[in-house]
Amino acid sequence: MIKLMTAAAVCFFFLLCACLETAKPQDVIDVGSRRELFVDAHLIDHLEGARLKLHSPQPREIVLKFDEPWEGLYSGYTTLLKAGDVFRLYYRGMPEPRHTLDTEVTCVAESRDGIHWTKPKLGLFEVQGTKENNVVLARHRGCHNFAPFLDANPDAPAHQRYKALGGTGAPGLIAFVSPDGIHWEELQEEPVITQGAFDSQNNAFWSQSEGQYVCYFRVFRDDTRWIARTTSHDFLHWTEPVDLDLDGKPREHLYTNQMDPYVRAPHIYLGMPTRFLPGRRVVTEEEARQIGTPTEWDYANDCTDILLTSARGGAEFKRTFLEAFIRPGLDLRNWTSRANYAARGIVETADGELSFYVKHNSGYPSVHLRRYTLRPDGFVSVCGPYAGGAMTTRPLVFSGNRLSINYATSAAGGLNVEIQTPDGEPIEGFALADCPEIIGDRIEQTVRWKGGDDVSQLAGKPVRLRFVLRDADLYSVRFSK
Repeated sequence: MIKLMTAAAVCFFFLLCACLETAKPQDVIDVGSRRELFVDAHLIDHLEGARLKLHSPQPREIVLKFDEPWEGLYSGYTTLLKAGDVFRLYYRGMPEPRHTLDTEVTCVAESRDGIHWTKPKLGLFEVQGTKENNVVLARHRGCHNFAPFLDANPDAPAHQRYKALGGTGAPGLIAFVSPDGIHWEELQEEPVITQGAFDSQNNAFWSQSEGQYVCYFRVFRDDTRWIARTTSHDFLHWTEPVDLDLDGKPREHLYTNQMDPYVRAPHIYLGMPTRFLPGRRVVTEEEARQIGTPTEWDYANDCTDILLTSARGGAEFKRTFLEAFIRPGLDLRNWTSRANYAARGIVETADGELSFYVKHNSGYPSVHLRRYTLRPDGFVSVCGPYAGGAMTTRPLVFSGNRLSINYATSAAGGLNVEIQTPDGEPIEGFALADCPEIIGDRIEQTVRWKGGDDVSQLAGKPVRLRFVLRDADLYSVRFSK
């Protein structure tokens, strides 16, 4: 009897191995131990009764007013960085509606918690008759759209720990470097990227997943503001630009792009571009007079909102949702031109909290930056209704010995997880019936089956994941040790 059971077990083992090897290598996604979100359909093979759901961030407090004489009504193009324990906001100061060397400056504000901000008196440049200001760059064409980043390249020299691009139109984008994010100098006099319009934020960063610098920048296509991409290994020499894919969606005016590696999954680039709708008027003439809408730049006749976009490299560009991520809201001053601009950058400001920032009321004395919050990874979920739904992944291989999920359910809801062969057959010990119902709301929950949570026997082999959800949301998944 024992020999028969042993023989049966051996047969099952070889059968399982055969099933796991049936998927073709080119069809298998290697997720390693990376966290995967559902901002795109990268992992998803099919949905049954479930759907992808875009979640709205929560507006919080106003954290910054552009109220210094060198800042003013037309401040903007904001970048958020975190270096150690210090958060920094860089932004253009522009008190008058004109793009001149004596009008535009680059300013900085600092914070220890992302909520309370100060404007340091740096004494670097005399502006508006004083050096007692927070200006890090002045009287330079790069001030129009100065876009810095903290260089994650492990080979970057210390005196170039911070890098930036700035400049508009011809002759192109100038490269800047800094040891501390405060004292900046040109890397070279000549522009480093020359094929583009550049009259917006042009965002560069070191891509850990691609092993190179990447820049997303402004171009015009069919008289519409769009985004192109170029790459570099040294920040000086850049490849021929490529336009981002439309991905079957209509071309829209995207005034900014704000593409940046997501802090909890840096192989995924998230963007919060401002969608610009010229000639789409909301406020009446009387309302425009009442709220003091600027007469410059046709402010009353345009409106904007903010989208959520993503990419994973190359020309890929996903607008999974054309619905707005952030709407203008009840304030009429956010229904006129250039009123809603997200800062580039998403940071963790507390356990269970992401923060990012949006400029509102552009062109009005009340122009300000407001903080928004979201649960970690909480941009998009696989959402199962009360009646139940399911999502099955494409074949994937992983490394690690446990599976963790970021999820939320109602008190009456729940979810179960099954690991399958590439052919969709439940693997013994990891079937739905072996997974106790998961209930609650947790940023990181290890999935357990009756036999425990160790999945190391399946590491490196092609498998599928199947999630059955009832009144539940799944935000992200990750295999790890």
